[in-house]
Amino acid sequence: MTDLGSRDTEPPVVGQEPGPASRARDADGWTILLGIIGGTLLGTGVTFAILGFVGVFEEPTPPTIPPPPSLTAPASDGPPPTFGDVITATGVAEAVIPSTVFIQTDVFIFSGSGSGVVYGSDGYILTNHHVVDGTSSVFVTFSDGARFPAEVVGSDPVTDLAVLRVDREDVVPIALGTSADLAIGEPAVAVGNPLGLEGGPTVSSGIVSALNRRLNLGPGEELFGLVQTDAPISPGSSGGALVNAEAKLIGITTAVAVSDVGPEGIGFAVPIDIAIGVAGDLIETGTVDHARLGVNVVTARASEGEAQFPVGLLVEGLASDSSYGAAGGQINDVIVELEGDAVVSRDVLVAKLRSFRAGDVVEVLILRSGEDEMTLNVTLGSLDG
Repeated sequence: MTDLGSRDTEPPVVGQEPGPASRARDADGWTILLGIIGGTLLGTGVTFAILGFVGVFEEPTPPTIPPPPSLTAPASDGPPPTFGDVITATGVAEAVIPSTVFIQTDVFIFSGSGSGVVYGSDGYILTNHHVVDGTSSVFVTFSDGARFPAEVVGSDPVTDLAVLRVDREDVVPIALGTSADLAIGEPAVAVGNPLGLEGGPTVSSGIVSALNRRLNLGPGEELFGLVQTDAPISPGSSGGALVNAEAKLIGITTAVAVSDVGPEGIGFAVPIDIAIGVAGDLIETGTVDHARLGVNVVTARASEGEAQFPVGLLVEGLASDSSYGAAGGQINDVIVELEGDAVVSRDVLVAKLRSFRAGDVVEVLILRSGEDEMTLNVTLGSLDG
């Protein structure tokens, strides 16, 4: 048998076919090399097979997101509302002026002014947050000329509302109405103290021009659900009263739209239904824990012929701590109602949420692809996180 390791083995002659010994040596050498490679590949294959079995190389299964549901255009609304007998603006003024106050503020070396409304019989005054924000002292003058120092009980920038308190017992509280059933076109009267003019409140009349308005006050500052009116409102009237034809408070005036040529006859007020809730919280705790749903939404529209009708809000995204998601809500749901009220725009949804607080449980009616209408019971989160 040829010794492959022997030094006496004759080397093959160049150009000559290798002999049996050379061919055996080559064959054995390739056998060893192939054995090593094969063993390596075999071991690698076993390793990959094991890793594949335990799922190391498997892609994670993405969450299933159903498509948006099919939408149907809504039926038309019924006939417009009608109004009964109303009293005159003179009667409204006589009822509201005793409940309207003039507010003077000091901020370091600067001074400011605004208006307010007597809220209840305990000396509380409703006004705007921006009227008293950052003030070092506040004074309230009533329509009879009596002037009192005032304490800021609490202030809420989210709704631009604040509550003051004065130590006066013989106040005349304003009659409270509701903003839930306001109708566009119904009479409205604004009462305030424009430009800090002396001689008592100013009264101006108009109508309710629009509802659920959003107002952008600056970067990150927006007000939702506002009542719009053409009753003239001027600087200094902020925090005053917007009342209906029965002299009942329907809003706290907060801003007026002004162009280069002056007021445009577009004023805004925080609806009284929101104001009452905020005032109650400020009086009780000094703060307001506003509610949050935790969704990114756009208006969902159904087509009928060439027309498109808004029918709800398509959920495009969920916050990491979304209370809607925690209640079973999903991306591509369409939110139709919140507590029985239709919501067809983000503005309307946010305005509706201003009536609730973190921790409240609300019913949310939704549409989901492949499902009938569903109701989710959502425990609302906090706007402050």
